[in-house]
Amino acid sequence: MLGRIHSIDTFSTLDGPGIRTVIFMQGCGLRCKYCHNPDTWSRENPSSKNYTVEALMDIIIKMRPYFQASGGGITFSGGEPLLQHAFIKEVFIRCREMGISTAYDSSLYVSSRIVEKLMDYTDLVLADIKHMNPQRSLELVGVPNDLNLANISLINQKQIPIWIRYVVVPGWTDGIEEVEAMAAFIAPLSWVKRVDLLPYHSLGRHKWDILGLPYELEELRPPPQEKMLELKQIVEERSKKKVVVHD
Repeated sequence: MLGRIHSIDTFSTLDGPGIRTVIFMQGCGLRCKYCHNPDTWSRENPSSKNYTVEALMDIIIKMRPYFQASGGGITFSGGEPLLQHAFIKEVFIRCREMGISTAYDSSLYVSSRIVEKLMDYTDLVLADIKHMNPQRSLELVGVPNDLNLANISLINQKQIPIWIRYVVVPGWTDGIEEVEAMAAFIAPLSWVKRVDLLPYHSLGRHKWDILGLPYELEELRPPPQEKMLELKQIVEERSKKKVVVHD
């Protein structure tokens, strides 16, 4: 079995608890207007590589002392990692046998059957909420949000810890109504343990030029810190969840 992998970060502290090895999978069905890795969209990107489960495990095992010391582990990201769920499942099974924590970062705009296949082997899900309104989701990322929200609820029912990731995009996701709707949705979900508010940025803007893709958010600037703190307070008050604001 082969996994198509865009890149590997062996020492991340931003993709789950502790020190983590993050595997960025190639391929994604969404077309987020603010995506900072559009080079992960196509499954056939020539810069990506095929890995066997054994070859990837050789890399992961070398980091096990750091995982044990920090409470870390591995996180699959992307692109959309769940498009290669069979490969991820095999890696997760090996990691579980070795006591290595498993997580994935997903938009969850996939069939619930795919999510269910990984549930017995997943310790944490980093779940994106792109937009609470289905039409605005369609405009922002290319598809409505019914699968996204349904899968978050399903993971919660299975009692798997969830960290919500919400990108604050000026004019798109930063409205009080949108943020209150997101907070209301997660409030009753007891296995949502944390909410990460991530400010929009254009750090991947140059990749759109390289790929010859039109970038529609040219005029946007990152939201000010005051705005991020205002939204943090709203989410905390409405959801009663831990909220982390990122730079």
